[in-house]
Amino acid sequence: KATKQVAGKIKLDLAQYRELAAFAQFGSDLDASTKAKLDRGAAVVEIFKQPAYSPIPIEVQVSVLWAVQNNFFDKVPVEKVKPFQNKLVETLNLQHEALLTTIREKGALDDTITGQLKTIVGEVAASFQA
Repeated sequence: KATKQVAGKIKLDLAQYRELAAFAQFGSDLDASTKAKLDRGAAVVEIFKQPAYSPIPIEVQVSVLWAVQNNFFDKVPVEKVKPFQNKLVETLNLQHEALLTTIREKGALDDTITGQLKTIVGEVAASFQA
């Protein structure tokens, strides 16, 4: 259930990215809105990349996708997306294991969890913004 809560908007963003990327290869003049959507799509593609045979726990996936859905990755340059994601996962695993356990056990995000995620992701994002 938690994955469904955070995945809907991301699927739409990814579909828009693919459509715009196909269109953008034919034109060189892009407005700011189109460029922002392309950057967001490129960030989402980077986030979905993971090493082979290294499954990511569902609670970590939900946390990262929540950060994407709530625009925390938008201000991070595309080349820093993967380091930002890695730092976020490391911070969650080392300092906020109780939050991850709560997400895993509840299987859904509530106001308390999203408030904690907002604080944690905001702190990590501050060091990666352009």
